[in-house]
Amino acid sequence: MSSDQIGDAPEKAAANEGRLADRAYAGIVQIILDERLAIGDRLPSELRLAATFGMSRTIVREALARLASDGITQARLGAGSFVKRRPSERLGSHMPMDALATTLGTYEVRFVLEAEAARLAAQRRSNHQLDAIEKALEALRAALLSNAPAHDEDWVLHRAIAEATSNAAFLPVFDHLQEQVMQILRAGVDISRSRAPEVIKAMMDEHDAIVEAIRAQDADGAALAMRWHLSQGRKRLMP
Repeated sequence: MSSDQIGDAPEKAAANEGRLADRAYAGIVQIILDERLAIGDRLPSELRLAATFGMSRTIVREALARLASDGITQARLGAGSFVKRRPSERLGSHMPMDALATTLGTYEVRFVLEAEAARLAAQRRSNHQLDAIEKALEALRAALLSNAPAHDEDWVLHRAIAEATSNAAFLPVFDHLQEQVMQILRAGVDISRSRAPEVIKAMMDEHDAIVEAIRAQDADGAALAMRWHLSQGRKRLMP
């Protein structure tokens, strides 16, 4: 075996473990949905889940840690893992359940990327860039209020904020996430529209707060508003 092959081995092992954890993540979500587990219900033990999926407890533990990070489960010391939020069954019409871990995982990247983009946009935006952001905001408002799909308008607004950082390095990273983010945006609007009108209003208010902070050149406020919006967006994917 060459030195390159030896060096590649740990990377391949880690990638394989990541794929197995994704499968375990999706399998646990499917158990929550199929068995209609309610908030507060206890999940099967790690040992039982490992046997069900034919995986090690280490892989199951990693999947449970990611589910907890996404706000779906909650670990209680000595008692196991419990359902904290149930993913909306409407999610399945927007993304395959076996892709849920990867898709929701983009939120962790977006918290870092987009909060900093909002901060820099507030500090650096030109009048022309602010105008583009405000036009995108109004296009999103019109789409949401007209019951149009609205995900394209949502994407354009978030991308306009990234452009206003005046740092071209943000854009290829942001665009790399487009497929997963667009799935989330479609699902978020669809699920929100199935609920009370106040949910769509809250979504719009969050975008207004981000743009207002950028307009006022309030860097910390823009970053906080973006993080709040993303955290609320993730919650909207749950019933």
